[in-house]
Amino acid sequence: MTPAEAAADGELVARVLRGEREAYAELVRRHQEPLLRYAFGMVSDHDAAADLVQDGLVKAYGSLATCQEPARFGAWLFRIVKNRCTDYLKEHRRRDVSLEPDAPIVSDRDDPLRDLERARLRQAVERALGELPEAQREAFLLKHVEGLSYEEMAEMLGDGVSALKMRVMRARDALKVSLERAGHANGNGV
Repeated sequence: MTPAEAAADGELVARVLRGEREAYAELVRRHQEPLLRYAFGMVSDHDAAADLVQDGLVKAYGSLATCQEPARFGAWLFRIVKNRCTDYLKEHRRRDVSLEPDAPIVSDRDDPLRDLERARLRQAVERALGELPEAQREAFLLKHVEGLSYEEMAEMLGDGVSALKMRVMRARDALKVSLERAGHANGNGV
């Protein structure tokens, strides 16, 4: 997030605290999609991820006055959703991958074998991500799905850059081994 976007978040928080509730809708618009991707990556269930993000957004709204650094609203909100995901994983101890695809595999190309292989690879990646320790999975998703820098990750998570680099490296190594074991030569896709 650029300094201008952070300042804009701070201004939106101030407006909400002054009673302009519609300003919260803009904060939701800015942050909801990345939070949904993160939550899905952590819990591997679209419905649960949406519920966790929604719950986090509601909690953030109700606790907005406790946000000590309004310009860092995004990082504060991320920690709320992160904690929701952690609680969900503790409660459910889910390590399963849905057998139902998220969407039908339809291609504008006429290559069903290629589509099938992509679907298998996607399932193998989801399964491999689910096997990672939570801290590694989180770091991997933030780096490679959300495209955050290590400095941005450190700010969000409150961890050191070197520790995050190590987590991402270990996650990559574990994913490669898992994918090779699943028959995807050379850990394709990681």
